[in-house]
Amino acid sequence: MTTSQPLADTLPHLESKSLWVRQQVLKMATAAGCGHIASSFSCTEILVALYYGGFFRFRADSRDWPQRDRFVLSKAQAALALYPVLADCGFFPASELITFCSNGSRLGGHAENGTPGVDVFSGSLGHGLGLACGIAYGGKLDRAGYRVYVLLGDGECQEGSVWESALFAGHHQLANLVAIVDCNRLSASERIENYLGLEPFADKWRSFGFDTLVIDGHSLPALLNAYSEAAAQRSRPLAILARTVKGKGVPFMEDRAEWHYRTPDVRELAEACRILEVPSEK
Repeated sequence: MTTSQPLADTLPHLESKSLWVRQQVLKMATAAGCGHIASSFSCTEILVALYYGGFFRFRADSRDWPQRDRFVLSKAQAALALYPVLADCGFFPASELITFCSNGSRLGGHAENGTPGVDVFSGSLGHGLGLACGIAYGGKLDRAGYRVYVLLGDGECQEGSVWESALFAGHHQLANLVAIVDCNRLSASERIENYLGLEPFADKWRSFGFDTLVIDGHSLPALLNAYSEAAAQRSRPLAILARTVKGKGVPFMEDRAEWHYRTPDVRELAEACRILEVPSEK
């Protein structure tokens, strides 16, 4: 399937997709007993708007379609949120989701390029933007029409390799590159500003040669507008700084560092299922 138009043109549909993705994330993580739930919840709308919004070009039945847009999940611990989207878009059967992190599964804890729909193996934080720059630069040299989208976490933007890559992108005017930063203000164990602040964050990206947007990363209209700008004719790379809440959707997980890598106990699971309206198994 090729998408160049929205798969659905109503916000309620995209909101329903976001809820469904969160339900799958919870099911997959609790079945496996592992996974980064909170990191996945913070970027759910980012991924839903990208894949269902009509601006990201792909063919689920032709993984190597030359004209497809490329996506790099630099914050690869959020693969939990990407897998349901890929399955729903037809890259692999949705029945595989429950195999997350199990023996023989194609769905690892971090995104791997052996999984249909995943372009690059990622997970070593700070490297995704460099990979995306290389792909975008190759596309520019080949005069190809594809765009490269990369999703980073704000915590990994403390890595020097991110800024080396940003310098490269600005210098080479990689107008086919879109860097999306999930700005949830939390890293693995602490608030970012408590040990290495990033502000003025938007000004930094601008100074490295990026056009820069700052948006609400849970607002589907804001995300769709940002992706529309990304798809327009550009002369410079674009950075979309999406302000988000880690653990968004389950209040007792929201903005809590301890939920970076843990799964809910029985009581917490029941409450999360109630909040997310997870259907009971029959």
